[in-house]
Amino acid sequence: MTRFRRRSARFAPPLFAALIAAAFLLAVPARAQQTDRDVGADGPLRSGPMVGHGTHRTTALWLQTDGPARVRIRYWHAATPDSTLATPVRRMQKENDFARTFHLTDLEPGQTYAYAVKIDGETIQRPYPLRFETEALWQYRRDPPAFTVAFGSCNYVNDPRFDRPGDPYGGGYRIFEEIARLDPRLMLWLGDNVYYRTGDFDAPLMMGDRYARTRAIPEMQPLLATAHHYATWDDHDYGPNNANRSYHLKETSLEVFKRYWANPSYGLPSEPGVFTQFSWNGVDFFLLDDRYHRSPNSAPRDADKTMWGDDQLQWLIDALTTSEAAFKVVANGGQILNRFDRYETLARFPQDYERLMNAIEEREIEGVVFLSGDRHHTELLRTQREGAYPLYDFTNSPLTAGVGNVREGPEAENPLRVDGTLVVERNFGTLTFRGPRDDRRLVMRTYDAGGKLRWERTVEANDLTVE
Repeated sequence: MTRFRRRSARFAPPLFAALIAAAFLLAVPARAQQTDRDVGADGPLRSGPMVGHGTHRTTALWLQTDGPARVRIRYWHAATPDSTLATPVRRMQKENDFARTFHLTDLEPGQTYAYAVKIDGETIQRPYPLRFETEALWQYRRDPPAFTVAFGSCNYVNDPRFDRPGDPYGGGYRIFEEIARLDPRLMLWLGDNVYYRTGDFDAPLMMGDRYARTRAIPEMQPLLATAHHYATWDDHDYGPNNANRSYHLKETSLEVFKRYWANPSYGLPSEPGVFTQFSWNGVDFFLLDDRYHRSPNSAPRDADKTMWGDDQLQWLIDALTTSEAAFKVVANGGQILNRFDRYETLARFPQDYERLMNAIEEREIEGVVFLSGDRHHTELLRTQREGAYPLYDFTNSPLTAGVGNVREGPEAENPLRVDGTLVVERNFGTLTFRGPRDDRRLVMRTYDAGGKLRWERTVEANDLTVE
């Protein structure tokens, strides 16, 4: 990290960035309404920048160039653009798909920062804000600030060369512009974030190519540039359909995942995977890996059958036990609470289900809320537990992939579904956390691809406690 206190004209942040910073201080920035031509992958920057994991004092920033390059990130407090910081110059290399995560340090808590990308000495222009916020230092000082998290799953970007014949399966990419318009602090990607095609999941080089093509769509770029992005995976961005621990390239797939995301961690030293955890303004988030250690779906339902593996599940139980957050958000690729087991849900893994539910009850873990994707429809499921608070599973899907046909099967009248929450079209979800620390509330919302609110439900933290 390099600090610059006195600017020369040579090192001054570009005028467009200063204007962006000033505009942000006046109001929430309006998202540009670009056409595909405006923000395509023309020039040396193929995709990104994407804001990754953030803390009170640091933020990760990912980007991908279209070839070998020397890259530096300059960044500054939005209110004081005359004082800039910069990362060291880094080389973008072919063996990493010309992708890299930069680490921005020496930040102040609860502040807005603007940034600029310099590639081979030239500042890259973008017609939308490049900025992020650091987590507030609220502990021991005040109530945690309110914030909004966007989330979704099943992002399919068409590729006629390798797609199945027939109507395009993907579409509606402007959904990402609608998400960006809400200006969420965080974006959670709940799996099937890319779709490996036949020919991808048997060829390591093609895995990276699929990620690069998906990440570069123009409509996604404004969202990537401002929200902090976190991800887990499901089958289609791990390997073949319904893939499990037997997938022969799972180690390669994990390395590709690490290359294209900027999560805080990936598994444990003794337990590989993409599971991780982080906190933001008084809410703890736990992202699970439902693929790397997963038994085959068709394996006998005995004590050895597992979705997460013993070590990951024990990590989750211990982490939930340790957490003091009023809300503990547990995100998984597949559904947790759905008892219909025709498709991929935790109900197919009864040992894991019982172990987790028993631990929540026996350890008196409060404030647990589940998020999931995968199903190509959206719904809010609620399980009423005798003598205990209800558990919620907010499933959101799809972002841009095709929609499902849940209305035609036995799940059409799922008794766990909260009335009015079934959405069978492309959509995304949000979680808004607000209120004082002793009376926090969660507002769950679903929006369609055009940004129209489809439903809203509120859950009080005090209703998710052990009496």
